[in-house]
Amino acid sequence: MKFPKLTVGPDTTRMLGLGHPWVIADRYTRSWPKGIKSGDLAGLESEDGRFLGTAMIDPQDRVVARLIDREEVRINSDWLGQRLQVAIDLRSCHLDLDETDAYRIVNAEGDALPGLVVDRYGDYLLVQTYSECWLPHLPTVVGCLKQQFNPKGVWHKPRPRQTRNLKTSREDRDYGKLLLGHSPPQPMQVAERDLRFWVDLKSGLHTGLFLDQRENRDLFRRHCAGKKVLNLFSYTGAFSVTAAVGGAGQVVSVDASTRYMEWSRENFSLNRINPKRHRFEVGDCLAVMEQLAVEKEKFDVVFIDPPSFSSTKKGKFSTRKGTSAIIAASLGLLRPGGLLFASSNHQKTSAADYLKELRRGALQAGTELRIIHQTSQGADFPFPVTFPEGSYLKFMVGVRGA
Repeated sequence: MKFPKLTVGPDTTRMLGLGHPWVIADRYTRSWPKGIKSGDLAGLESEDGRFLGTAMIDPQDRVVARLIDREEVRINSDWLGQRLQVAIDLRSCHLDLDETDAYRIVNAEGDALPGLVVDRYGDYLLVQTYSECWLPHLPTVVGCLKQQFNPKGVWHKPRPRQTRNLKTSREDRDYGKLLLGHSPPQPMQVAERDLRFWVDLKSGLHTGLFLDQRENRDLFRRHCAGKKVLNLFSYTGAFSVTAAVGGAGQVVSVDASTRYMEWSRENFSLNRINPKRHRFEVGDCLAVMEQLAVEKEKFDVVFIDPPSFSSTKKGKFSTRKGTSAIIAASLGLLRPGGLLFASSNHQKTSAADYLKELRRGALQAGTELRIIHQTSQGADFPFPVTFPEGSYLKFMVGVRGA
């Protein structure tokens, strides 16, 4: 059965020719036939009739189509199985997964499967779809995953176009549905080398462990022995646990969520660390930092990884407006020569822009900040050089001046 041919404009033709897989809605896409449904396949053509490749269509999204192949293809077990095998081979060749059972198997555009993400958590798989165009093809996806991994269960979470409201209203509730096998236990334990973490695959958008930070946790750990460490926006305490296991003298974790703080304590106990030997502060991070400054507390290491957006009773934080203030306050709590670890996963903020925020923060604090490490996400989160949006994680390590 032949699928339809759809014409794209010169700007899209140029971007596809440069290797970018997205088609952004414009006046050309608005003239496409109205009967096309999410998940339909179509051949994309330039205005002069040149075939550009096969795309999955999502007519209601801003990204109205995603190129999946330069040839005319169908999404079946053979085609998808080959793509999945390439992704598996990349990780087995270039990723150290000894004693680690939580990592990304498919990273959407980074594995030539735009809009599709698959993560492994122990014996269970989590499938996330960033476009509705994948929904009709989920049976094929699950079939290939079963053949390759034979998991105990596969859980699916569709990523909503507006995640902020969902995160606020449904973070404590089950979200998504079971596609195969048994439902994941709540919570369940996963291994990251010699570390152990509790995760929850079903509640809310996030699982409690950011897999893209695994290699950065290794880097962080190497600088924590004997140090007094402050972890801001600590979430479920993965970096706090990493610091404590790495020999930190004391770790102070700060987060606005009582639920996440209790989760952090449980992660400490899971790693045979007495949480009573460390401190856990529930509250707005800026307010807590102000109090720490009043009390003249100083730290050897400060880690910050704020969400792109958060709100508390005292106010709101956004990456675009509040980063420099957080940096300045953090530097005020650092001893001279201390290390600032600053991370951001905000896709619309480039590494160059993030460095500007670090510069503004240092100028506000009236101190020097020298960057000694600059990294991104782990090897299981690859991205094509033709898709700069795939390089989203900024991870900077700076030394505070005198």
